[in-house]
Amino acid sequence: MATDTTTNTKEVKAIARYIRMSPLKVRRVLDQIRGRSYREALIILEFMPYRACDIVLKLIRSAAANAEHNNGLDRTQLVITQAYADQGPVLKRFQPRAQGRAYQIRKPTCHITVAVAEGAAAK
Repeated sequence: MATDTTTNTKEVKAIARYIRMSPLKVRRVLDQIRGRSYREALIILEFMPYRACDIVLKLIRSAAANAEHNNGLDRTQLVITQAYADQGPVLKRFQPRAQGRAYQIRKPTCHITVAVAEGAAAK
């Protein structure tokens, strides 16, 4: 939990680690919800066609539950202040190819962080 010194509001985080997805594909989703209200973000994620939406939706709900249960914040007033995806370890696998060769397959993972804070909810 981080505290913003300028407005004196508490940020509550939720982190999902080792997600088997490319961080670039997750960032495409996170860019759409950063800075939006909690309810608006839920609606956007519900109708986006990407696989990363399910994980991000679950993570936003977790951050809101953390804020409500641990800090007593109101879900309706929450705004997504931070949302980012960092690269995790890469799983390296090999695919057999013609004439006895082996091609390397890289399976990326990522760590997703979402932070929410109480602010003016957009209507």
